Amino acid sequence: MKITMAPIGYFYTDETEIPRHWSISDEKGQIVIDPQYTEGLTHIRAGQQIVVIFCCHKSGPFTSDLLMQTPPHKGRKTGVFSTCSPRRPNPIGLSVLTVTAVNANVIDVSRIDMVNGTPILDIKPHIVS
Repeated sequence: MKITMAPIGYFYTDETEIPRHWSISDEKGQIVIDPQYTEGLTHIRAGQQIVVIFCCHKSGPFTSDLLMQTPPHKGRKTGVFSTCSPRRPNPIGLSVLTVTAVNANVIDVSRIDMVNGTPILDIKPHIVS
């Protein structure tokens, strides 16, 4: 099976020191969605949280020696699927970001952990039950 995806937009930031995870970040940036998808942003509002799924496009190729990795905050080896490492079999990232503003096809967000130019694959509402 072959799975093909195309970005719906890109993430941009002036930040150069990117936190390792959105849960410890106060940094800001913008998600610029392709204008053809602007209507799909209806009802996204400042103050809400969104789940952003993205491609870890700067991540190197995955090899079997990366099945066990040592996250900097754990200090011990752990399986790749129990980490948020960008070095994964499929370089997909997920962040829960806070919306600070929406203007047409541009979403201003905070709590970022993506680098400038990151391809955005999807956006979903963050729902806590």
